[in-house]
Amino acid sequence: MSKRQDGTLAGFTAAERDYIRRELDMFFSTLPRVADGFQLRTWRGGPQAGQPKLSPVAKGLLDRGMMRLDATRHLPRLFFTELGLLALRTMMADGRLANPEKFAHVRRELGLEPGLDAEAAE
Repeated sequence: MSKRQDGTLAGFTAAERDYIRRELDMFFSTLPRVADGFQLRTWRGGPQAGQPKLSPVAKGLLDRGMMRLDATRHLPRLFFTELGLLALRTMMADGRLANPEKFAHVRRELGLEPGLDAEAAE
């Protein structure tokens, strides 16, 4: 596990890791998928009406090339880039950064542990 001078661990800062864990945690008994991206809200009025609302953490992920913005849909979303997916795999592989039981659905999606489909095929 690499730690750099700028405070990143596994490619993400502490605030970014917290944001990612919140977005990928169970939501109303639904397990989110990495492939579906992170849904963003939009500005309702003012000069930015209709544009996506980006938190400072989300803006940082965009600026560093870890995520990309897709604003072509009704509700804009953030998706991981290839660089971001590599960092996410590193983060999810480390049990100290993401609870393996709580995020087992993400670990299966990323190919870090066998899923139910893989076991059924054997």
